Amino acid sequence: MSPLINRFNPKQLFYRTFHDCPSHKIQPLRLLLIGCPGSGKGTQSNRLQKTFDIAHLSSGDLLRKNINDQTVIGQQARQYVAHGKLVPDRLLVSLVNEELSRVGNTNWLLDGFPRTVNQAKALDTTLKSLMQPLNLIINLQVPEDTILQRIMDRWIHAPSGRVYNLSYNPPRIPNRDDVTGEPLTQRPDDTPEVFKIRLDQHNTMTEPLLDYYQHLVVNVQGNTSDEIYPQIEREIVNRLGVLPGTPAIQRISAYDDTHPLNAEASL
Repeated sequence: MSPLINRFNPKQLFYRTFHDCPSHKIQPLRLLLIGCPGSGKGTQSNRLQKTFDIAHLSSGDLLRKNINDQTVIGQQARQYVAHGKLVPDRLLVSLVNEELSRVGNTNWLLDGFPRTVNQAKALDTTLKSLMQPLNLIINLQVPEDTILQRIMDRWIHAPSGRVYNLSYNPPRIPNRDDVTGEPLTQRPDDTPEVFKIRLDQHNTMTEPLLDYYQHLVVNVQGNTSDEIYPQIEREIVNRLGVLPGTPAIQRISAYDDTHPLNAEASL
């Protein structure tokens, strides 16, 4: 048997059985997750990171880190976050542009940015200069009462950004971070009153954003992350040809019938 055949990941063979992406259309993953506060963007992002070789760019995590580190941007953003208001575009654009430049030409997903058409246009300008356009947008649709309960049960370890939920992902020791043992806190905007403000803001701005990206948007629905995640993974595999658990170069070769790896496997 050729050593090339031994390089196959068994998962690749499984995913080929429902792969709908022609080999000449396989693309790197440039994903945006959209969802209202508490819809599970962070949870889905973490699962995608574990399944795919992907960099996670979370505007929320970037903001919280800057706020915690008391950077200039963090100090400016703190007053908006504490009152349940959205951070101005100029601050978010600066944070995200810097992070995109840092991760370089790799597979990535954006979580929490852009949220407005103006932000989307600014992002498109950056991505055009990097030659890394978005190619898939997942819109998470979760019932509002489910989201509110999640928010009330959410606790965080602020220095690291680790998130816990008393309902389905509680800390091993109550009120303590699993890794450091340090105290957990709730975000100042995790209240029913602030949630209502943020939800109204989100709904007002998301409709134009979804229209702007309509050619890339896929809606996924469910009450739990376990219901929603398989839908996301299937869309990534079928639309982009990106395989779970394999480096980018193997993702491309696994579906290219002209590649020596597949040519030998077919003998």
